[in-house]
Amino acid sequence: MKQLQRLFFIAFLFAILPADAQIIQASQKTNALTCTEFFKTEQPAEFTMISDFKTLKSKKKKGIYQDAVATLYLSEKDSISDKISICARGEFRRENCQMPSLMINFKSTTPSALSGLKKMKMVCGCSSTSSSERFVLKEYLTYKIYNFLTDMSFKTRLVKVNYKDVNDKVKPYSQYAFLIEDVDDLAKRNGCREYEKKASSVLSDRNQMTLVALFQYMIGNTDWSLPNYHNIKLIQLRTDSASYPYTVPYDFDFAGIVDAPYATANKELFGIEKVTDRAYRGFPRGMEELEATLKIFRDNKEKIMSLILNFDLLDLRERKSMADYVEDFYSIINNPRTVKFEFVNGARN
Repeated sequence: MKQLQRLFFIAFLFAILPADAQIIQASQKTNALTCTEFFKTEQPAEFTMISDFKTLKSKKKKGIYQDAVATLYLSEKDSISDKISICARGEFRRENCQMPSLMINFKSTTPSALSGLKKMKMVCGCSSTSSSERFVLKEYLTYKIYNFLTDMSFKTRLVKVNYKDVNDKVKPYSQYAFLIEDVDDLAKRNGCREYEKKASSVLSDRNQMTLVALFQYMIGNTDWSLPNYHNIKLIQLRTDSASYPYTVPYDFDFAGIVDAPYATANKELFGIEKVTDRAYRGFPRGMEELEATLKIFRDNKEKIMSLILNFDLLDLRERKSMADYVEDFYSIINNPRTVKFEFVNGARN
């Protein structure tokens, strides 16, 4: 009896909006829902997660998985169920948040309807408060902004999660989170594979590195490092093993555009007083080279501003604050003098 209870003591319920039903039902014919299909729609998913959250929140051990069962709802009447597992992830959030972000493993020993989703990271609120949810939504928008600039970026999917503790030791609550595409899937759709060797700015694709550095400046993020492989993934062309790898950033919760309360500025290292201050961490580029990359930002400004201002899951004040922060970036890149001052004179040596 205990073994049976252990097997089913966690229920992980997805309630997918009607837009997903056709995608998932089609995938059932091949007995697997793929990541490509899952990220096709921008519609948020909704699910309930029942687990031993008391243990998960208190231990927060990286790589220690807990058993789970997922029930994915195709409609009000149709659903599919699978056994999955979850564990805490994220160095800072595991140590400092009440609720850590999660790694969800959909794989199983035998092929199943959800095993095609493989492993995905889920970014959760740092606590059960509405303010924590706001910062998750702002980080989600940051990923979406970068999607406009390059295909070499992680796809994300918003999910509404209803958290329930199996032992009623944690008060139930509902909150938005988001799932992040696996790096192998990101690499595959770009004709690449993950590159796991050490690299540096001079040993990575120059154009992509320029884009990354300017984007990190745009969102006010200094919490990344290519040599230290911190909040950075690398992918390399499958057809050219001698090519320089492409840089792909992730984890933007320390960015000024998110302005999370736990994020801190490093004055000694970057010369900034507040998280919302910007510091350019790119290496020197010529004006012509900078302008070619800045054109990508200018060409996508309308889409970016529309994304932020029409995202009604955030209140208007939050949307305007994010839009103003982005607008400040555009005022900088639209002035040749400030471009030279920030990105040429202010570049790293």
